[in-house]
Amino acid sequence: MTSRRVCILLMDSFGVGASLDAPKYGDQGANTFGSIVKACASGRADIDGVRKGAIHLPNLTRLGLFHAATASCGEKLADLSNLAEPTAHYGYAVEQSLGKDTPSGHWEIAGVPVTFEWGYFKNAQNSFPDALLNALIKQAKLPGVLGNQHASGTVILEELAEEHIKTGKPIVYTSADSVFQIAAHEEHFGLQRLYEICEIARTLVDDYNIGRVIARPFTGTSGRFKRTNNRRDYSTPPPEKTLLDLLKQSGKEVISIGKIADIFAHKGLTQKIKADGNMALFDETLQAMRNAPDNALIFTNFVDFDSSYGHRRDVAGYAHALEQFDARIPELEAILTPEDLVIIAADHGCDPTFEGSDHTREHIPVIAFGKNINGKFIGRRDSFADIGQTIAEYLAIRPLPCGVSFLNK
Repeated sequence: MTSRRVCILLMDSFGVGASLDAPKYGDQGANTFGSIVKACASGRADIDGVRKGAIHLPNLTRLGLFHAATASCGEKLADLSNLAEPTAHYGYAVEQSLGKDTPSGHWEIAGVPVTFEWGYFKNAQNSFPDALLNALIKQAKLPGVLGNQHASGTVILEELAEEHIKTGKPIVYTSADSVFQIAAHEEHFGLQRLYEICEIARTLVDDYNIGRVIARPFTGTSGRFKRTNNRRDYSTPPPEKTLLDLLKQSGKEVISIGKIADIFAHKGLTQKIKADGNMALFDETLQAMRNAPDNALIFTNFVDFDSSYGHRRDVAGYAHALEQFDARIPELEAILTPEDLVIIAADHGCDPTFEGSDHTREHIPVIAFGKNINGKFIGRRDSFADIGQTIAEYLAIRPLPCGVSFLNK
């Protein structure tokens, strides 16, 4: 009997056009993919000796990305009349969750939309309440903290890393997302010490309904500080059982690759695989697909799109990362069994040409392919949960409370 597995390739932050409610979030006109396509066409995303000119995504194009993006945003990002009909199921999905945070997008994909308002630290300066910081300083036995503001993770290192090393005070900062981030030097401060402080912070921010505490370790010396791959997210657990929990309860393998485990608070998983960088994550995905048993789910988050390019407003780097990702798709296709299903999706947008450095409220692409999946436009999906419902149906577990399957319809 042929093995049947499902693989989700989650392109973190790869939005395909502003949602109808984008103005509510200050994101009217945001379009992560569209902005990258235009920047490439104009030469603004050239990298000497690396990439030049129009974006080159032959495999994603073949699967229907440009068709899906055009349906989502209404803009003509390519001359569709010159493109072959897509070979995959393709469309786009609208987020129902409140907010535009990473957990919201992932949980909704897994069948649990976020119907409550996350808490946020909205003040750009002096962002955190005194009571929160005082409790953290006391319980973690800290000499104090630095930062206490909205900031880019790389910029704040340039500004405060040296003072952090001299004083032993960790750097605390946030953004427009529901996060409390703590940065510290792995050698001078200690990686385990950073994790311990983040665990304390996790208990303290529950009173403020904050989605994630993020450990942001770094190394290096003055002018050469660099964040490491020892990042750890301390997420609040999903409010209900997700697709992952139900699959695990049904005796199926659920393999997380990258930061998926952290996003789901390590719930509903049977294997956890870490890797640093999109290409290493793709390597681990291929290896997992080679070894995964029947009815397994492999769920990979490709974080670089968001953390290295979207948030840093690096449109050229984002374009290059997309081209690298695209080039790996045939490797995955080559090892699929006739019954395997691969779904490409995202969790939100992060338009690298948009004002600021935060996520953008956007539709996500939904592209499903496999040896027995034909080309079909699946239209606008009214919830990210349609992805989870499709997987639940495909792997023969009970239906999820939310979502509509897009297979065989």
